Amino acid sequence: MRVGLGYDSHRLLPGRPLKLGGVEVPSPLGTVGHSDADVVLHAVVDALLGAAGLGDIGEWFPDTDPRWHGADSAVFVSETLRRLAEKGFQVYQTDIIILAETPRLGPYKERIRQRLAELLGLPPDRVNIKAKTSEGMGAIGRSEGIACQALVALVEAP
Repeated sequence: MRVGLGYDSHRLLPGRPLKLGGVEVPSPLGTVGHSDADVVLHAVVDALLGAAGLGDIGEWFPDTDPRWHGADSAVFVSETLRRLAEKGFQVYQTDIIILAETPRLGPYKERIRQRLAELLGLPPDRVNIKAKTSEGMGAIGRSEGIACQALVALVEAP
């Protein structure tokens, strides 16, 4: 078994869409980034790559490459899973922490979990989603940004 840790953060601005784990979440504030700025999928991709010893998301999907401008981050997940399969790995489990003051994510956690399970080819009971606030502290607490930490476990494919 191999374990990887991923992290991502993006600024929040009014009038932008907010995608988390492949799910559009209604919010007056959305993420800013080169692709769709989905902090959950970016953190998961970083964790997957790290567990496999394949570097990080910026090496494979650089924000300097116009191919990824506005890209759906689900493409990053599928491409990363293809690379993992080539190396003989499959995803076993993931545990996610989304750090956001706003919007409140409780009502969306199950949809995010289901979508992430679908993208990773996992049963939903191997995907865990937690949402935390920063209790008003720092940039996240002031709703200036959103962040995500992801932990994944890989196993050798049968």
